[in-house]
Amino acid sequence: MTGRSARLAAGVRQTWRRSLQVRVVTITLVASSLLVGGFAYLIADKITGILLQNAETDVRLRLSNGSEYAAKQFNLYSQPQEAQLQDTIDGTVNYLAGGDPTQTSGVVVAITADDFAEFIEPRVSPDVPVRSLIGEELRGAVGSGKVAHQIRTGTLGGGERTKYLVYGSPVPTKFGQVELYYLVPLARQDATAADARATVVATGVALVLLLGLLAALVTRLVVTPVRVAARTAQRLSAGLLDQRMVVSGEDDLALLAASFNQMATNLQRQILRLEEMSRLQRRFTSDVSHELRTPLTTVRMAADLIFTERDGFDPAVARSAELLQAELDRFEELLTDLLEISRFDAGFAVLDSEPTDLVPVVHRVTERLAGLAERVGVAIELDLPGTPVIAEVDPRRVERVLRNLVGNAVEHGEARPVRITLGMDPSAVAVTVRDHGVGLKPGEEKLVFNRFWRADPSRARQTGGTGLGLSISLEDARLHGGWLEAWGAPGQGAQFRLTLPARAGDRLTTSPLRLVPADATLPFGGPRDGGPLAIGPGSGAGTLAVGPADAEPAQAQPAEARP
Repeated sequence: MTGRSARLAAGVRQTWRRSLQVRVVTITLVASSLLVGGFAYLIADKITGILLQNAETDVRLRLSNGSEYAAKQFNLYSQPQEAQLQDTIDGTVNYLAGGDPTQTSGVVVAITADDFAEFIEPRVSPDVPVRSLIGEELRGAVGSGKVAHQIRTGTLGGGERTKYLVYGSPVPTKFGQVELYYLVPLARQDATAADARATVVATGVALVLLLGLLAALVTRLVVTPVRVAARTAQRLSAGLLDQRMVVSGEDDLALLAASFNQMATNLQRQILRLEEMSRLQRRFTSDVSHELRTPLTTVRMAADLIFTERDGFDPAVARSAELLQAELDRFEELLTDLLEISRFDAGFAVLDSEPTDLVPVVHRVTERLAGLAERVGVAIELDLPGTPVIAEVDPRRVERVLRNLVGNAVEHGEARPVRITLGMDPSAVAVTVRDHGVGLKPGEEKLVFNRFWRADPSRARQTGGTGLGLSISLEDARLHGGWLEAWGAPGQGAQFRLTLPARAGDRLTTSPLRLVPADATLPFGGPRDGGPLAIGPGSGAGTLAVGPADAEPAQAQPAEARP
C-alpha cells in the first residue's frame, strides 16, 4: 500500500510539474472554493442572524404586551395570598398563550413568583415542564427587575430536542413582582437557515465547478497552441525542417503561430545554407588534399634524390636539403590528417574493432616517442597492469590517439616526467597521460580539441605536428563510443584521459581512472583527496569531457563517474 501511495504521489507531482493546464485549473478551483466558501459562510450567517433578529423582535413585542396585560390583571390584588389571585394567574397564562393549555406546540408562556412561592404556584401554558429551559442566570436577571433572554435547547412534553428563545420580564404588582416568560421554538428558523445554507452551498459548488470548467477551457485555448509549438520545435530539432504550425484566425495565438513559422523558415534556410557551405568546404578540403598528392609525390622523389646526395653539396645547400626533407615530411603528415578529417566530416570513417591487448599498444607508442623524449629531456613513466587489458577497439586508431596525447605531453612537459596510466573495469578501459608542464589556463580545456589551435602560438614545435592531432583523436574516441577528456591548471600541468567501452557498442557510464590527477591541488591550496573536482570560471583550473551525445552521467562509483 505504501508503494502504491508513493507511485500515486510521484505521478501527481509529475503531472503538476508538466501540465500548465492542471496547475491553472487546480489553482482556480482552490481560490474560487475559498472565495465562494467564505462568501457562503457570510451569507448563511447573515440569514441566520436576520431570522433570529425577527424572532427576537416578535417575542419582545409579545412580552411587552403580555407584561402590560398581566400587570393590569394582577393590580386588582393587594396581597399575594388572596384566594382569586391564583385563578387570575391561570387565566392570564392561558390567554397570553393563545390556545389550549394542553397543546404542546408553539409559544410557551410561564408565570412564576419566586418571592411568593408559598402563596403563588408557577403556571405554564401549555402545561409542560419548563424549569430546565429557564436558566439560573435568566431567573436572576429577571428577578432583579431586568428584561433578559437566552437561547436554550431541550425537550418539552417528551418531544424532540428543540432550540428555544427564552425571554423573561418582571411584572410589577401592588403586592410585589412576578416574572413572565415566553419560550418560542426556533425550529422553523433553524429549518429556514438550513435550507438557505444548503442553497448557498449548492450554488457555490456549481459556481466553483463552472469556474473550473471555464478555466480549463480558457487554458486549453492558450496551452494547445503552445503544445503544438513545442511538438513542432521538437520535430525541427530532430531534423524535420519542413514542419510548420497551422495558422488559424487573426488573434495573438495566430500571430504566435505565424511568427513561429517564419522563424522556422529562416532557420531552415540558414541551416541549409550552412550545410551547403560545410559540404563545399569538406569537398574543397578533400579535393585539395587529393590533388596535392600527385605534385607532392613528384616533389618528394626529387627531394629524396637531393637528400641522398647532400654530402657532395656545399654545406649551406646540404642544410637546405635537410630542411626541405623535414618540411616535406610535415607537409605529407598534414595532407594525411586533412584526408582523415575529411573522411570524418563526410561520415565515411569506419571502425575496425577487434579484441586488442592495450598493454603492447602503449609500449609501441612509448618506444616510438622515446627518441623525442630523450631529445627534450623528458622521462616517460608507465603504470600498467601486470595482466592483459583486452578491449574491442580499432588498434590503429587507439594507437594514433595515444601517440598524439603522449607526443603533446612530451612536447609541453618542460623536461619533467610524463606518466602514462592504464586501467580497466568490467565495462570500460581508460588511459591517462599526465604531464607537469605549464598546464592549461581556465577556458583553454574547451579549445584544446579545436583544429589548428595552439596554447602558445609563439612556441616552437618539437615534433613538427600539424595542429590536427587532438581533433582527429577526438573523432577517433567518438567513433568508438568513448570519451576524450582534458584537465589542466596553470603551473600544475595537464592530464588527458581516453575512456573506451570494453565491448564495442556498449554505452559508457563511468571511467576506471580519475580525470583530475591525485597530485593536483585545489584552488585554495588543499590537496585533492579523491572524487570529481568541481571547477568553475576563475578557479584557475578546468575540465572538459567530450564524448558521444547519448552518454549518460552515472551515480557515484569506486572510480570516477563522467563529469
